Amino acid sequence: MTSKPWYANGLRFSCTRCGNCCRNHGGYDYVYLTPQDVSAIALHLEMEEAAFLEAYCQSEDGWVTLRMDSPACPFLEAGNTCAIYPVRPKQCATWPFWKENLRRATWQGEVKADCPGIDQGELHSREEIERTVRENEAWYAE
Repeated sequence: MTSKPWYANGLRFSCTRCGNCCRNHGGYDYVYLTPQDVSAIALHLEMEEAAFLEAYCQSEDGWVTLRMDSPACPFLEAGNTCAIYPVRPKQCATWPFWKENLRRATWQGEVKADCPGIDQGELHSREEIERTVRENEAWYAE
């Protein structure tokens, strides 16, 4: 019999628009982009994909990531708003429900320390959380 995860009753999270997740946290400074992300963001910015890739991205080990030339995402604006919010990368849209964040110690320690929205607001069900994790795993496997 499989034991229930520690978050079996769900987890509370509501974005407070603090912008912390959009800033470089030491070694955590990669925003991975799928080809769909690249297309959507370039279209949103009214740029050709090649121009978007040259202006904002880097490629390493087969992955395309946003280039972080400063401590914050290049699309983080004043007031902690996202210039590409409607088409933000999947990685951003699924925060904080990443597999690596769902270890109890990580969630209650590092994630909660960086994100004031943890344990606040909307209750996300176990099913919703696990669906998000599965979608992310499928995305990374592509």
